[in-house]
Amino acid sequence: MLDLAPFHPQVVHFVVALGLVGVGLRLFSLTGKLPWTGPGAAALLIMAGVASIVAAQSGKAAHGPVERMPGAANAVQEHEEAGEWARDVLLVVAGIEIGALALRKREKVARNLRYLSALTGLVACATIYRAGDLGGDLVYSYAGGVGIRTGEAEDVHRLLVAGLYNQARLARQAGRKDEAQRLTDELARQMPNDASVKMLSIESMIQDRGDPQGALTALAALTEPEDSPRFSIQKGMLTSEALAATGKKDSARAVLQDLGKRFPRAQRMIDDALSKLQ
Repeated sequence: MLDLAPFHPQVVHFVVALGLVGVGLRLFSLTGKLPWTGPGAAALLIMAGVASIVAAQSGKAAHGPVERMPGAANAVQEHEEAGEWARDVLLVVAGIEIGALALRKREKVARNLRYLSALTGLVACATIYRAGDLGGDLVYSYAGGVGIRTGEAEDVHRLLVAGLYNQARLARQAGRKDEAQRLTDELARQMPNDASVKMLSIESMIQDRGDPQGALTALAALTEPEDSPRFSIQKGMLTSEALAATGKKDSARAVLQDLGKRFPRAQRMIDDALSKLQ
């Protein structure tokens, strides 16, 4: 049997688009203007009902690995229930539209059914929004599916790296320097050869460990690629920060000024750093 789980993100977006546009067309069709909007609304809303069945089934197929993630079970269940509500209401709308098509020769009955479809469609829009909002929370707040959707080890590793990086940043902002240092060290263990991670480790030396001299030593050991202005700018900015932390503000300022000459497109960022040295 076909595994629908990988298709869930694609299918749900079809449901959202077909449902919302279909309801919009149905409402506009009631004005009597642009006659094509009536048949167009019927086609879109019937397709939305069919797609909602696939969306709900694919969601059920996909929820297993996500639901087992610590702390995510309730979010998964709420999203699943909201998706089922959206499916049910969309199926009602599709049924009403089919009824209106079947009874189109009975003009008054068909017209009343189209009004009923429009009203029920507004309810459908609310259920679609609710399901989509909870789905967004599940993906972006619980990492539901992020990194684990494919089941590939490389993707899971990227999820771990992203979590370490962002958690270290938040810990530093909250003043928890020991935690920020620990997380950055683990990030360096996960990606020992990555140039950007080496820069993050040096930044941690300055901001978390309070070891600007060690940071300068580490920076001096880094070789600048000729084709990477971003690397050169980042290295220069960290060098300036480390020099300032050792009390050598004039040297820090000179490094930034040299950066400005070499990379004029980064002047705004360099000016911000210079203003902090005043």
